[in-house]
Amino acid sequence: MQPIKNPVRLTAEEQTHLRAFISTGKASARAIRRAQILLAADANRVGGSLRELDIAERMQVHVNTVYAVRKAYAELGWQCAIGRKKRVTPPTPAKITGELEAKIIALSCSAPPNGRSRWTLELLADRVVELHYIDSISHETVRQVLKKRTQAPSS
Repeated sequence: MQPIKNPVRLTAEEQTHLRAFISTGKASARAIRRAQILLAADANRVGGSLRELDIAERMQVHVNTVYAVRKAYAELGWQCAIGRKKRVTPPTPAKITGELEAKIIALSCSAPPNGRSRWTLELLADRVVELHYIDSISHETVRQVLKKRTQAPSS
């Protein structure tokens, strides 16, 4: 039998934390399952570590999940092994900056175009593009900017 590539050796304190984490039931099912995998893979547990296949079968996960949890534990520790990795950047950068929001709000407070009694969202979106504040913007984005302005602060 080949040696385990990323052995899990939890301290008594880590075992206590993981058991408490599992027993509270306040975390996601994914995190609880990963904590259970760590406890089953622990070489310091009574009876020793279980094999990956046994752990996968008991926890009803794929063997690759067991490998991934072991690897994350070896590289980053138990807290990172059970939690999700935070994104460094958002999925798409925000098009609307504070400066652009201010320009949209100022435009909405100005006099409407000739022949109009008030600004519509479509007119505002078209004018923002016309003034080269931004390449393109939808009326829905304009609505969200203006809605933010009118919301009362929560206390």
